[in-house]
Amino acid sequence: MIPIFESIVPVFLIVLLGVALRRWRAIDAGFWRGLEQMGYYVLFPAFLFQTLYTANFSNVPLVRVGGSALLSVFLVSLLLLLAWPPLARRGLAPASFTTIFQTSSRWNAFVALAVAEKLAGAEGVAVVAFVMAVIVLPINLVNVSVLVWFSNSDRQWLSFVRRIVTNPVVLASLAGLAARALPFAIYPPVDEAIALVGRAALGLGLIMVGAGLRIEDALRPGSASLGPLVVKLVGFPILMMALGTAFGVDPASFYMLVLCASVPTAMNGFVLARQLGGDAPLYAVVTTLQVIASFFTIPGMLWLASVVGG
Repeated sequence: MIPIFESIVPVFLIVLLGVALRRWRAIDAGFWRGLEQMGYYVLFPAFLFQTLYTANFSNVPLVRVGGSALLSVFLVSLLLLLAWPPLARRGLAPASFTTIFQTSSRWNAFVALAVAEKLAGAEGVAVVAFVMAVIVLPINLVNVSVLVWFSNSDRQWLSFVRRIVTNPVVLASLAGLAARALPFAIYPPVDEAIALVGRAALGLGLIMVGAGLRIEDALRPGSASLGPLVVKLVGFPILMMALGTAFGVDPASFYMLVLCASVPTAMNGFVLARQLGGDAPLYAVVTTLQVIASFFTIPGMLWLASVVGG
């Protein structure tokens, strides 16, 4: 319980720092727009590339863990898309649906890695890194596709495909996986430079989320923000338990799989929402609620995982 709590507290504290900095008059308002663009085009892609390029997967049961992770992404995405017609009939805006989709399907690898390291050491980190490597491309591809399709931009297929294949998050994921297959290592100074840039992504990303928060809305959550709270923190972990059991995942990896599914949504989705026409304010509210609720749901889901997975 304490390691999990200690892993989440820093995340929330940095988000609160972003809240304070956004309201500090010494910082020009135009700074935040530039910071968002820097994160979207440089920092997050560098972090994704470096993570996928350097992760050690030698001790991970790849097929069973990978199959569980991929199928979970597919099923959650399918269920969310099937929910769109009834939600639209109830008056939900397309931009708000993209945020519900993102905050229900994405997961915060930073939190998962931090908790895994404290609970299971290097072996736990390896499982989380592998899950991230397996799903980062499909989950970003699906989320970017939903954002592009449901935005008010041109829906012609050529334009649609162009915006996806040129998305920096997708390109960085492909590049990181491709770099692993090279017959030679990246020149060490270049590798270190990319790593240094990527390390800035987490802290600045959390600050950006805090800068976009509407505290008054988080204190009065509506149905649009409560839905992804339940889906992400309860539904997704239970689905992962079912899939991990069906795939026969060993207990240690099973525990890490459920951890991945139990953490709050990814912070970089907020930047995607701002850049691609999603509902960024709603994303900030849902993120805040999920981080707060995860103090209680993560320990609960991990306890249930220990019972189910032995």
